Amino acid sequence: MSAGAASPSRASAYAEEPHRWRAQALGERRELELAQGRLEYFDRGRGPVLVFAHGWLANANLWRKVVEQLAASFRCITLDLPLGAHRVPMAADADLTPTGCGTLLADALDALGFEQVTLVGNDSGGAYSQIATAARPGRIARLALNSCETPYDEFPPPPFDGLPRAARDTATLGQLLGALRDPAVRRAPAAFGLLIKHPLDAPPSDSYALPCLCDDGVLRDTAKVMSSARSEPVHRAGHALIESFGAPVLLAWSPEDRVFAPAHAERYAGELADGRVEWIADAYSFTPEDQPAALARSLAAFASR
Repeated sequence: MSAGAASPSRASAYAEEPHRWRAQALGERRELELAQGRLEYFDRGRGPVLVFAHGWLANANLWRKVVEQLAASFRCITLDLPLGAHRVPMAADADLTPTGCGTLLADALDALGFEQVTLVGNDSGGAYSQIATAARPGRIARLALNSCETPYDEFPPPPFDGLPRAARDTATLGQLLGALRDPAVRRAPAAFGLLIKHPLDAPPSDSYALPCLCDDGVLRDTAKVMSSARSEPVHRAGHALIESFGAPVLLAWSPEDRVFAPAHAERYAGELADGRVEWIADAYSFTPEDQPAALARSLAAFASR
């Protein structure tokens, strides 16, 4: 069975509630009780700890094929962050601004209790990972950033820079995202077309596109995340890392990335104390979907330094 395929029981769950599907490859489902609310995560493998963070309109499924490759040698903790494709809404008063999401991620690391983890962030999950690391660097032995905002990118980047305005009204955002019910629309550049190069199977695609259309609490969280997005907290965190973060930082990037400029990754790596770029071919920004094996090899070598 492939890493992204559902077991018979999970296949049945997918048929009943496709928006709630999670890949068996992620491992055991668990929860953290945080001040912001309950946070789902998945735990698989043994060894040095890797913690994975996804971005907007994605969830833990983004990392399913990477976890499959790494679980024999690493303990893989995959978070289901409240960024639009989650299953458990946050508390109504949760702070989901960029700084709030970075705090939530840092709080999750504290609650997990692991020392000296490798934190891996993709897309806006990479932006929040930088905010979390700059605020509380003590638990981060290494930071791996995969196709995400740098101090030289806008947050959110084009063509998604209209989402904060649309998200000011939850109903308007719901109507806009409602188009994602159609799988053909998901492949458009304004949706996932610039992020995913190769065809995506229905279960993960549905798990990304449908949750905020099926749960009012999830849509509320999504509107809070998107409407509050702005560049300054990400830029501030990135410059703080340049000034004071001495641990290794990997920037795993595709030279074909159409959202996050490869030149910005090179510049950032050159300004960090211990930064380096590793190129992953034949992928767009969602590298864990397009080239999971290549990304897993890169992460394994980095986390073993």
